[in-house]
Amino acid sequence: VFLLCLIAGCSITWFNTVCFVLCIRNFSSDRALALSLTISFNGVIANAINPKDDTLYLFLNALVPLLASCLALIPFIRQRPLQLSTYTTNQDPFIFVVLNVLAVITGLYLLLLNSLSSEALRARTLLLGALILLFLPLCLPGIVCDRNWGFRTNSSLVDLSDPELHTELIEKDQSNSLNIEPFSAINKEGLFEKVMEKGRLTMLGEEHPARLLVCRWDFWLYYVAYFCGGTIGLVYSNNLGQITQSLGYNSKISAVVTLYSSFSFFGRLFSAAPDFLHGKVNFARTGWLAVALVPTPIAFFLLAVSGSEVVLHASTAMIGLSSGFVFSAAVSITSELFGPNSAGINHNILITNIPIGSLLYGLLAALVYDSNVTSSVDKNVLQEAIVCMGRDCYMQTFIFWGCISLLGLISSFLLFLRTRPAYDDHETNRNRT
Repeated sequence: VFLLCLIAGCSITWFNTVCFVLCIRNFSSDRALALSLTISFNGVIANAINPKDDTLYLFLNALVPLLASCLALIPFIRQRPLQLSTYTTNQDPFIFVVLNVLAVITGLYLLLLNSLSSEALRARTLLLGALILLFLPLCLPGIVCDRNWGFRTNSSLVDLSDPELHTELIEKDQSNSLNIEPFSAINKEGLFEKVMEKGRLTMLGEEHPARLLVCRWDFWLYYVAYFCGGTIGLVYSNNLGQITQSLGYNSKISAVVTLYSSFSFFGRLFSAAPDFLHGKVNFARTGWLAVALVPTPIAFFLLAVSGSEVVLHASTAMIGLSSGFVFSAAVSITSELFGPNSAGINHNILITNIPIGSLLYGLLAALVYDSNVTSSVDKNVLQEAIVCMGRDCYMQTFIFWGCISLLGLISSFLLFLRTRPAYDDHETNRNRT
């Protein structure tokens, strides 16, 4: 099992990195929308085939990605780089709107599918509808290429929303002394203002090699926000079965896990909200990150206060929504803050916090759990394993996790304050173009 988990961990990390790099390079103007769709689809439909066979889920996880990758490889091999570049510079946001709508419908359908798939015949009937929804986006490229109904893009071959272009524009404006006065040049007083100005990013899209990346205060604020925000939600999901069992809802484990997965799915889709709302709500993506981290500490403190089923479901949904948003938005933030060409390496440096956080947070939960097992009078023996029952099994853990996630929220807010001028300058130059 250890060897299989090791291989799977290395495989998914490689797979994700390749997908991130492909999205960033081939969808420069709509990279956030493409990334949110790429990361979102992680629904479970194995239950619809055979609700009583848990091993089928592992089998599909081994087989389906391999087959899907082989099918996706064919158009990439046959398509010329020049054609790909020409097409991607004229990407129509309408396509991504349709894809996101289909993704939301698919997510709601899969959530309904899991709740109604208790009978084999009904489950397989619903599975047919799920497969149609999953394969429907594959028809869009043909529809877009052959459309003659007048919905055509008028954009030029220059991507006006690319941070690299705006970096060049800013440099030209600086040489002509026409740009807005930099934030760091404004006279400010006070220790807080000096700390906020020191070494901050002045423009988006500037390439950061690894050596420069680790010297940036903005990167470490970003690292702490991810480490204490998104990663802790992942550790919560890993302990979700045991948490549900200790609270006395052993029969609800499957429903709670499905709830987390579903809201994580929608959180990943919602990470594209800044791009859909662009022009109406101009808000830095780092600000959206800070907003997305707000539900996590609230959820953990609610779990520490109450162990009711309603609180468990509500808190799980909040943590799933928050962590899903962070996982998806982080790739776009990395490419915007530290350069799209270096995003593959830089994002892998960032997500080193996942194994570290999983070890530390998981060890903390295990120590608290074991201490309550040995000290609790009410302990049950289940399949030769001592199981801790009651709110005390995880109450201290929830308090610790809530404080840690609060630190991540503060770090994300500081990152937003430091990077907001760069986003404002980017938006100013974008409107100017």
